[in-house]
Amino acid sequence: MSPLNLKRSRILQMALMGSSSSLDGQGEEKTAQELFLTRAVKIVVVVSLYWFVSITMVFLNHYLLDSPSLNLDAPLFVTFYQCVVTVLLCKGLGLLASFFPASSMDFPSLRFDLKVLRSILPLSLVFIGMITFNNLCLKFIGVAFYTVGRCLSTIFNVIISFLLLKQTTSLYALLSCGIILGGFWLGIDQEGEEGTLSWISIVFGVLASLFVSLNAIYTKKFLPVVDGSVWRLTFYNNLNACILFLPLMLLLGELKTVYQFDKLGTLHFWGMMTLGGIFGFAIGYVTGLQIKFTSPLSHNISGTAKACAQTVLAVLYYEEVKSLLWWASNLMVLSGSFSYTWVKSLEMKKVQEEHNPKMNEKSDPTV
Repeated sequence: MSPLNLKRSRILQMALMGSSSSLDGQGEEKTAQELFLTRAVKIVVVVSLYWFVSITMVFLNHYLLDSPSLNLDAPLFVTFYQCVVTVLLCKGLGLLASFFPASSMDFPSLRFDLKVLRSILPLSLVFIGMITFNNLCLKFIGVAFYTVGRCLSTIFNVIISFLLLKQTTSLYALLSCGIILGGFWLGIDQEGEEGTLSWISIVFGVLASLFVSLNAIYTKKFLPVVDGSVWRLTFYNNLNACILFLPLMLLLGELKTVYQFDKLGTLHFWGMMTLGGIFGFAIGYVTGLQIKFTSPLSHNISGTAKACAQTVLAVLYYEEVKSLLWWASNLMVLSGSFSYTWVKSLEMKKVQEEHNPKMNEKSDPTV
């Protein structure tokens, strides 16, 4: 081959290679965009699902606990039945996962173990307090004020962490707690001004907030008992609750109230009760799903935004008229919660950044 032809072939080869690499680059960019869009759609779907389940569950529980059309004064029975539904769903999903191991269903097999049931009893008592006071608060308080009524979980987290774990809190985090506390008191004042304040609901809201904080701490402590499985812990917690609610309902006369309930044999009543139990179970799943597809920080921000939307929906649905200061109390609670979450996330990031260089120094053989 002549030098001129050789030169031309090389030029042609280089042009073809350049064209091919350009096409490869465009293909990679297109694939990256498709992956980004797919992930964005998944996140939107998961966050929307979390909002739908959480908001629907609150409205549904309020209907079951305080609806004039239903008129059932048995909050412990409603809570007990939701625990029964959760136990049955956990067991059913566990059986399905064992029958179809090749499927994508990621659910642990569940078997009754009396030793485990006894071991997590302290956590179950806290869990019962949390769901009972939460429902009692919702029974005696409007859905619109529900966010403010039980907003003190963050405050109790700080107090309990200091008392039990000796963990101190930064000034900025304490200022965020101060904003939440200010919003709480302003909300109580405004509810009193409007004549809709129920002090018993405030007491139940404070107790619910306390037990939410205790439940978070005790859950971390007792997770190793069930090999770190949140679903196994859910199963045994609700099973313990089913057993312990029976004497409580008997002592408080709720079994007699339920027996005399005029809608006990109606399909509508049991359908709504079962639906409430399903949503109560689903909230645990969609919460984990949202954290998985976003992050714990994004989950907390989403929860704060959801609470805001829930308050607005409640005011519109129940056709309530609220003062400017009432809205200001909600805004203070939500902004304080958001601020606290943001501050704690920055502090954790700073700790990780300070910890990583030390780990690198230890692993570097030249140091």
